[in-house]
Amino acid sequence: MEMRELVMSLGREDGRSSPGLLLTRTHKAGNMVITYRCLIGLIGLLLAPFVSGAQASQPSQAGASGEYILKLDANMVVLSATVLNRHNTPVSGLTKDDFQVYEDGKRQQIRQFSSEDIPVTAGIVVDNSGSMGPKRDDVIAAALAYARSSNPQDQMFVVNFNDHVSFGLPPSMAFTDRQDKLQLALSRIATIGQTALYDGIVAALDHLNQGARDKKVLILISDGGDNASKHSLAQVVAMAKQTTAIIYAIGIFDEQDGDRKPGVLSRLARETGGEAFFPESSKEVTSICEGIAHDIRSQYTLMYVPAITDGDGGYRTVEVRASAHGHGHLSVRTRAGYSVPLAVPAVATKAAQDDPGN
Repeated sequence: MEMRELVMSLGREDGRSSPGLLLTRTHKAGNMVITYRCLIGLIGLLLAPFVSGAQASQPSQAGASGEYILKLDANMVVLSATVLNRHNTPVSGLTKDDFQVYEDGKRQQIRQFSSEDIPVTAGIVVDNSGSMGPKRDDVIAAALAYARSSNPQDQMFVVNFNDHVSFGLPPSMAFTDRQDKLQLALSRIATIGQTALYDGIVAALDHLNQGARDKKVLILISDGGDNASKHSLAQVVAMAKQTTAIIYAIGIFDEQDGDRKPGVLSRLARETGGEAFFPESSKEVTSICEGIAHDIRSQYTLMYVPAITDGDGGYRTVEVRASAHGHGHLSVRTRAGYSVPLAVPAVATKAAQDDPGN
C-alpha cells in the first residue's frame, strides 16, 4: 500500500525508501537538529502523519495470514475513538451512522468506519529513576499483564529512562510479541538517578515510526515530573500532535514528591485521545494496564478527508460525537486535533540546506 506521510527524525536519517518526491528540510532548535523528510503528494500539499493515503478505497479485510488490513483513500484523517456511556463503561455495537465528526467546528463526511480489533505498534515507556525501586516488580507485572491482554499481532517495545534513555530490547530486535523478551527488556537497567521523562517520550514516539501497524500507542508509567531531560514539554506536545500515537499515562505519585506533575501526564493523554490514571498504590497498575488493553481493542476507527488547500498549515481541532437509540448520553474520547505542516518549496529547501548558517 502506497502511503504519503511526514517522517520526523531527531538528528538521524531513517534510511527507508518511499515513493514520491523526497524533500529534506533541516533547521536548528538550540543544540538539536531536526530533519524533516517530506513526501509531496500530487496535489502539492503536506498533511500530518496520521493523514494516511492509498490509491484506492476498499473495505477493511483480513489478509491471507489473518492479519487485519485497513484500506484507505488518499489524504484521509484516521481517528481512534472510545465511546463511553453515563456509567463510564465502553459501548460496543455502534455503526457509522451513530457518529458525527467535526473539524474546526465543521461537519465532516465519514468515508470509512471500522469496529474491528486492529493490531497496534505499542511502546511501554517506564520510569527507572531511583524512587521507582520499591514499585518496580508491580510495574513489570502490570506491563506483562498488558501484553497478555493485547492483540496477539501487536508489535511491542520498551523504553527505559532515568538520567538517560535506553531501549529494553536488543539492537537487533526492534519489536516483539514475546512476554519473556518483554520481561528482560523491562528489567535490564537499575532503578537509579533522576527522571528524563520528556526524553523518554521523544525516543518512544520516534521509534513508533518504525512499526508496521497503522495504529500507534504508548503506555507511560512514571512516579514523578521531569527533572533531567534535554527536551522540553513544548517539544514533546508538538511532536505528539504530529503523530498518530495515543498516549496512556499512569502516574504513581508519592504525596511528598515535590517533582510530581500530574497535569503533564493528563495533557499528553488528552491531546492524543488517551487517558491518564493516578492510582493510590502501584498494586493497582496491573488492573489499569489490563483495562488499557481492553480500551485499545474495543475502539472505533473513523476516517474522513479534510478540506486542505495548498499551503495550509497550523493546528486543527477535532470533535467526535456519538448518539444511538437506547444508549442514553454517550461521550467520545479521541485526540483533540492534529497539526498540518506547511509545504516547503523545493528551491527554498535546497537553499536552507546550503546555507552554512543553518
